[in-house]
Amino acid sequence: MQHRIIVLGFWLVGYFAPPLHASEDPWESFNRSMYSFNNTADAYLVKPVAQGYAYIMPEFGRVGVNNFFNNLLDVNGALNGFLQGRVDQGLENVGRVIINSTVGIFGLFDVASKLGVPQYQTDFGHTLAIWGVPQGPFVMVPFLGPRTLRSSVGTAFDAYASPLGQLGDSEPAWGLRVFNLVDLRAGLLGADELLSGDQYIFLPGLTATLASRINFFANSSDPISRYCSGILAHTNMVAFGFSTGQPNALSPSHNTSRRD
Repeated sequence: MQHRIIVLGFWLVGYFAPPLHASEDPWESFNRSMYSFNNTADAYLVKPVAQGYAYIMPEFGRVGVNNFFNNLLDVNGALNGFLQGRVDQGLENVGRVIINSTVGIFGLFDVASKLGVPQYQTDFGHTLAIWGVPQGPFVMVPFLGPRTLRSSVGTAFDAYASPLGQLGDSEPAWGLRVFNLVDLRAGLLGADELLSGDQYIFLPGLTATLASRINFFANSSDPISRYCSGILAHTNMVAFGFSTGQPNALSPSHNTSRRD
């Protein structure tokens, strides 16, 4: 249910975003082609595999898988927290990784959340926003979906800096990447029924709106704005990200996250 509400919220934001001008989507021809490619790949490859995975994998197993990839994501969160100058949040994520990698058996169990250690959910695109880097034009990335140019650079950095990225092009690393993609897609199966028609027309405006809100809140120093900045950064990841370890509705750590 949670993922349905999230996706519905995304499209409402996109619907009420300011009208999109041609200058805001200068690569529309490429983006539409890539959007069509992504939809075709999803319909004939990713989604069927995700449906089979969701059918055979019990919920407790999927929670464990989510916890495992969330633990990897916390490594990125710690790094970006330090790069953002948010040392406390970075240290909290370091603590989460240590606890979950040991007591939680390689992250399969989210012990840190049960102990009340908050999770700082962020990415390098969020870091670039805090640094004042412009969001750039809308771009549709193969398999990864809609991004701004800034968040595309952020995704590439996060993929390289992640524990999986440091494994290089080894077979185990690619196996884990594919497993992560399938698990994430399985978490969004229930949202498919909410989407119909030409969805592309909403994506550039929605992506730009989320990015501009991240900019607005990221440049503020008060705790509420910083909290909203993290929420929107996480929203951007959940909505558009098939990169390393984004959490989904099955992950219990959502209830203990904090970004103040």
